[in-house]
Amino acid sequence: MTIKVAVWGPGSMGVIALRAVIDHPELELVDLVVHSDTKAGRDAGELCGIDPVGVLASQDPDDLLTGDADVVVYAAAGNLRVLEALGDMVRILRAGKNVVSCSVVPLVYPDAVDAAFTDPLRDAALAGGSSFFTTGIDTGFANDVLPLALSGISRNIDTIRVTEMFNYATYPDHDAVYEILGFGKPPEFAAIAAMPGVFTYGWGPVLHQLAAGLGVQIDNLAEDNARIPTDEAFDTPTGHIPAGTIAAMRSTLTGYVDGEPKFVVDHVTRMRDDIAPEWPQPSIAIAPLDLGYGGASGRGAYRVEIEGSPSIRCELELAENHDHDLGARMAGASRMVNAIPAVAAAAPGLLSALDLPLITGKGLLKPVPGPSPDSRVVGIR
Repeated sequence: MTIKVAVWGPGSMGVIALRAVIDHPELELVDLVVHSDTKAGRDAGELCGIDPVGVLASQDPDDLLTGDADVVVYAAAGNLRVLEALGDMVRILRAGKNVVSCSVVPLVYPDAVDAAFTDPLRDAALAGGSSFFTTGIDTGFANDVLPLALSGISRNIDTIRVTEMFNYATYPDHDAVYEILGFGKPPEFAAIAAMPGVFTYGWGPVLHQLAAGLGVQIDNLAEDNARIPTDEAFDTPTGHIPAGTIAAMRSTLTGYVDGEPKFVVDHVTRMRDDIAPEWPQPSIAIAPLDLGYGGASGRGAYRVEIEGSPSIRCELELAENHDHDLGARMAGASRMVNAIPAVAAAAPGLLSALDLPLITGKGLLKPVPGPSPDSRVVGIR
């Protein structure tokens, strides 16, 4: 049975999801909601770099809410508009449409999120008979499904650490890199991502989900954040980093069980590969494209380390045309889309990865013509 799907927000993640819906043999695109005037009225195929598909982008969500979509992929940016994004998703759920999203990252595990955020979503889902699921790559697959799957080959487990190691020099969201993360800003700049409690808000639910998957509870969380300025100015594909400004950041969150540190999520983020060399570095097998900016390469990977019997180390490297940033976004958006059949079949309510069956690439063993979808393509932004 074909599932009718709408996409809301074809940005850096949403444009990939849009293309994935169009290409998926079990899905049919029926509606598309956009924010910008430059995208309104354009065909969905054109917006992701292929031939027209007969679905035009609209800035009015009412058509989507009253239309016949079974599932809505909500990929509109949510970092700086959390309440607005939640309001959008409440409306969708109450209209009887399931939601898969990547916009409000703590919702990967709703049970660990403040009820002030989740109660309106849960009430709307139950009223509309719909289901809600947030996922991605991090938060998402790299720090929930992958470590939990690896835990299934353990005899016993002492600790689990999940690390994102990424060079953000090629990341296309300028506000996220230079305003939220504060790269290229002086150390005294109040970057949102470096404010106390922000990392706990975003990634605390990841650790609670890992604990729940192993049948234990976290007593408390401890957060640490470190930032390093660069001694010399350098350029990146997305902007200039002046001397003396922040060029690397590491955020670490530790979950304690019975007073012992058992779960860690570690984000190591750089704008050039040689900054903070003592921090974890990815083991790269796929060389990034040489964009002419030296160590501002955009390379990255995810690492899962389980100490126990046996001890396990797994490195997840994702690249699209030798672009690690695009590979990671491709994986996160595809995870959303590939989860649609399972979410549509689930009971109404708020879901996490613990509630769904194994999500596979069913139906995707086939050639797909056309260029890779990328928000950096001219005309997509």
